[in-house]
Amino acid sequence: MKRRIGNMRRGALVLFIFFTILFLLVSGRFLYLQITGEANGVPLAAKASKQHLKSSVLEAKRGSILDRKGEVLAEDTASYTIAAVVSDKLSKSTKNPMRVVDEEKTAQILAKYIPMDESDILDKLNEKGKYQVEFGSAGKNISTETKAKIDKEDLPGIEFTRQSERFYPNGTFATQLIGFAQQEEKKNTTILEGKMGIESSYNNQLTGTNGKIDYSTDRMGYILPNSKNKVTKAKDGQDITLTLDKKIQTFLEDTMATVDAKYKPKNMMAVVADPKTGEILAISQRPSFNPADRSTIKGNSSSIWQDLPVEYAYEPGSVMKIISLASAIDTNVYNPNEYYQSGSYKVGDIAIHDHNNGNGWGSIPYREGVERSSNVAFAKLLNKMGTDTFKNYLDKFGFGEKTGIDLPNETNGKILYNYPIEKVTTVFGQGTTVSMMQMIQAASAIASDGTMKQPYVVSSVKDPNTGKEKETKTTVAGKPISADTAKKTRDELKNVISGEHGTGKLYAIPGYEVAGKTGTSQIPNPKTGKYMTGAENYIFSFLGMAPADNPELVIYVTMQQPQLTGSETGGEAVSEVFNPVMKNSLQYMNIKPGDVEKLSTEKVPVLTGKSVDDAKKAVKDKGLEPIVVGNGKKIVQQLPSANSELMQGQKVIIMTDGDMTAPNMVTWSKDDVLKVSEITGIPFEFSGSGYVKSQSVSAGSVINSETKMKITLTPPEQISQFNQNHDQDTANKNKKATDIRENAGIGDLLNQ
Repeated sequence: MKRRIGNMRRGALVLFIFFTILFLLVSGRFLYLQITGEANGVPLAAKASKQHLKSSVLEAKRGSILDRKGEVLAEDTASYTIAAVVSDKLSKSTKNPMRVVDEEKTAQILAKYIPMDESDILDKLNEKGKYQVEFGSAGKNISTETKAKIDKEDLPGIEFTRQSERFYPNGTFATQLIGFAQQEEKKNTTILEGKMGIESSYNNQLTGTNGKIDYSTDRMGYILPNSKNKVTKAKDGQDITLTLDKKIQTFLEDTMATVDAKYKPKNMMAVVADPKTGEILAISQRPSFNPADRSTIKGNSSSIWQDLPVEYAYEPGSVMKIISLASAIDTNVYNPNEYYQSGSYKVGDIAIHDHNNGNGWGSIPYREGVERSSNVAFAKLLNKMGTDTFKNYLDKFGFGEKTGIDLPNETNGKILYNYPIEKVTTVFGQGTTVSMMQMIQAASAIASDGTMKQPYVVSSVKDPNTGKEKETKTTVAGKPISADTAKKTRDELKNVISGEHGTGKLYAIPGYEVAGKTGTSQIPNPKTGKYMTGAENYIFSFLGMAPADNPELVIYVTMQQPQLTGSETGGEAVSEVFNPVMKNSLQYMNIKPGDVEKLSTEKVPVLTGKSVDDAKKAVKDKGLEPIVVGNGKKIVQQLPSANSELMQGQKVIIMTDGDMTAPNMVTWSKDDVLKVSEITGIPFEFSGSGYVKSQSVSAGSVINSETKMKITLTPPEQISQFNQNHDQDTANKNKKATDIRENAGIGDLLNQ
């Protein structure tokens, strides 16, 4: 018994010593932590702060791409992905619950806003063992408007994740030039990155730098009161303003779409340029695509991913004779009244033939040879100049070298000039290859008194964070010919259009003198190494400038292998692009037929805050046409903005503070319709090309974000017939507005 008691005492002593040591260790540890404030070399205050310090990203805005007048061509927009927090670990009883507390109510409400059945939403919300659930594709791409409506429902546990997307409001619109941007994963974050065109080549300037905000929270994640927040501001990307004119680009795109559907060429290119500055006002190609919906792209054509006017080298054909003629005039070897024998011309053992099967037209003057696009005439002019002299002019005009346009992957073409036959074929555009930009640059010397301008597409780059703007200035690329030579060349090129034997009669535009040159170039067959044969296997082209005495515009159109039927010709197909674009653009630029007198323009007055009647009167007093969207009494928004310059007769869209209503848009241009889409925020669906034939929502109907507006477009000549079928009463009521439009040159556009 005594032994048992002794053992118990010893055991108690051991336990006493163990707990005493443990107490001393724990007490010592607490004392150490209190005195030093560190644990394992880590400051406890910092560790605690880190546990409760949260950080949120302040997302930078990608820069916008604008046209020369500030119209948006590409900009950031937001969409959201919805998720629901369902974890049981988060309390339902807090004043601000962080999880879904009523699954049935949440499912019922969400079903009104996302395309998913209520029962399926409820199944998702009842999933066990998850912190949060998402709703697949139904919960993605939620618009800002829909998010706002869901927020108003005040549903606990519903969270949104914002994603930036790129918005291209004009659809297929200089697509290869502007390019596109898409979401890319980089360094555990998702950013918009340019993949083509300006979006790619100016990606560094367009991309902003995200900021962040650091703040302290409690264990439930709520921001602590009086906590100090540290904010690093986001730096938005820079805005790129292009030289493109949205109106002229719209003319070009609509026309290209119509002609492409009719002739289905292998490819087609067109550029509208200001020869006085080098600015590219419009640029388009086919095949093309809508950057907002690349899923519709058909086929694997590599040309759809190339900016063809910049990257594609081709044989220009007889359009090159513009340069050859200017060189001959500048060296004083061209006498328009001197006769030569047409038909054929021998270069060693090789015969050069005129295009009428080598028969020629007998002995004719050189001026007639230019009109008829005689290869023999130009071969003989080359002989007069000397091949070395002509090569010097080719160099001065910039062929064989990149123009330096501010776009990637520019080709330099190749001057094929080694053998005598190559030198002769180069003078009329075969063998040697060029780019469309080289031809536009060279043509600027002809159009602007011998001074050649480097083409460019970026007008300015502006940093919205500092307000600093870097503007692009016109660059003189050389003076290959004299001013007198340039004028004489234009005079000779006018005869190509208006002369008795001119090959360019198709390109005559009533009221305007056009100077230009047609082209029909053969296409090498990569399989055989020989040129293709057949009526369609050519590149048909035309380069023209107008008004001929003082050109304001140069337009160059090429079309490769159009599908022709019956008596159709490649020249007719090309003219269906050149003529309407040149005519409509000159009228839009206020250049009256027969001279270069400018029509008056007016500044749009400030309209916001005015009553509807006062706003309409202010617009009409300026000779402009007011279009009211809405049934309210006060103006809350206008487009174009105040102080914008418009040609008399153009439309000003004004929106009231009441319900939005659809205007009557029949006979409108697509550009004017897009203004209504922009001011209302409602995307319209377009079919066809040209001018409005019908709209799915009748004029005066109330419209909102859920409205599906379908616009049917038709070519101008069909609009003309459509207008004739309108009743006379309506015509009389609108006579005054129509007179204004016709005086401004727009009436001809609708009645050509």
